[in-house]
Amino acid sequence: MDAHAGHAHPTEGPHHGDLIELGNEEYHAEILHNEDAGTVTIYVLNGAATEQVPIDATDVTINAKHDGKPEQFKLAASPDANDPQGKSSCFVSDNEELAHHLDEEGAEPRLVLTINGKSYRGVITHDHEGHDH
Repeated sequence: MDAHAGHAHPTEGPHHGDLIELGNEEYHAEILHNEDAGTVTIYVLNGAATEQVPIDATDVTINAKHDGKPEQFKLAASPDANDPQGKSSCFVSDNEELAHHLDEEGAEPRLVLTINGKSYRGVITHDHEGHDH
């Protein structure tokens, strides 16, 4: 049992994607992975993973390994309707390679982004059905 008194650890984001913890739960990112469309979408969320947080960035990066070699993918800012000018809480890649490589064994994908001048790295875990961690 978690000893976090009154602190529910969020398990999925508002768009029902997998969550990526950033910092010490200072922020979360939510990843939506549409293998059919070949797209990967990242939403930047607050620490409780309830609200989108627009950040001052034109892209975020996912680092992954493919056949043991590091690869880097950029997800471009795709501002949400409510995001202020020049900021975005949503980032999208339509690189099919990324969509496929995220699920590969040993890919160890990590999200790298900067929020308010501070760099964050988050491990992307992908829950396959019937798989507990």
